[in-house]
This record gives sequence, C-alpha cells and structure tokens, in this order.
Amino acid sequence: MTAPELAELLVEYRRALTYTDSLWRDLTSDEVRWRPIPDSSAIGWHLGHQAAVAHYLVRNLTAAEPPIDHALDTLMDSATEERQRGDLPDLVDLAAYRATIADRVQFRVTQIDRGELGAPEQLRRIATNMMMAIINHEYQHSKWISEVRSAGLGHPLPDLATSDRLSVVDGYLMVG
Repeated sequence: MTAPELAELLVEYRRALTYTDSLWRDLTSDEVRWRPIPDSSAIGWHLGHQAAVAHYLVRNLTAAEPPIDHALDTLMDSATEERQRGDLPDLVDLAAYRATIADRVQFRVTQIDRGELGAPEQLRRIATNMMMAIINHEYQHSKWISEVRSAGLGHPLPDLATSDRLSVVDGYLMVG
C-alpha cells in the first residue's frame, strides 16, 4: 500500500474523531468522569489527552503556535500522575477543547498540503507521519475508552470505524 496523501489522512482523522465521539457523547457527565480505581484515568481524561497530544505534535513538529489552554494541557499530559487527573472540565468545555484542537490540526495540515509553508516537501513528509501517529493515538485511547464504557459502565459499543486504510493490530484500530 502506498503512503496516503495528507487529504486522505485528514479524512481518516475525522473518522477517528467521529468514532471517539460515538463512545462518549451519550454518556452522562458522571460516567465521563468516573474512575474505576484511583490509579486509573476517567474517560474524560483520555478525551482531553487525545486532543492535547495532537496539538503537541502539530505545534512542535510543524508550526510553533501557542497552547490552546495551559491548565488543560498540563492536566491532559500523560506525565501528570493518574491520581492528579481528577479535576476534569465539564463536558461542554472538554468538547470545545477537542473541537478547537481538531480545527487547528486540520488547518495546519491543509496549509502544509497546499505547500503554503516553507520547506513544503519536507513538511509534507513530517505531516504524513505525524497524522498517522495522531490517528493511531486517537484509536489507542478510544480502545481504552471503549473498555471502560463496556466493562465498567455496561454500555453497548458502537461498530468499529471502517476504512480501507484501517486494520486491527493487537486489538487496536490502526491506520497505515
């Protein structure tokens, strides 16, 4: 299989985000904040972490743009100990954080795809690998969210996302 174009990866990114949304949008605030044990992370933390990592990658690999929210960036960093991951934002703010970052990712990758930034071919190559990592990271945490949703909260799971570019590796959806 040839390397996907950036436009194709943006489609896959939106597919991954949509799949993640199908795992949490019907849950209550208490369910999104629920932690099975103190040394675990709530679904809400994983949702913020997915977005934070995407923004870290974009701003550190392709364009030096400011953080979206310093406090959430710190909270959603995997370096923050699990016991310290309890003060999650409300669902509206969490969804807005995710949406803002998704918009920034799509904006910057579209700029790169159009050759609007310096070193266009070099940035395309970086952005291709970056987008594959962002998508695979989104699905990695979606798997964990689905486990809490199903086993911990007793909710049925939606169908897995499907695409010719997706496969299942060790139980995780992956692009590439």
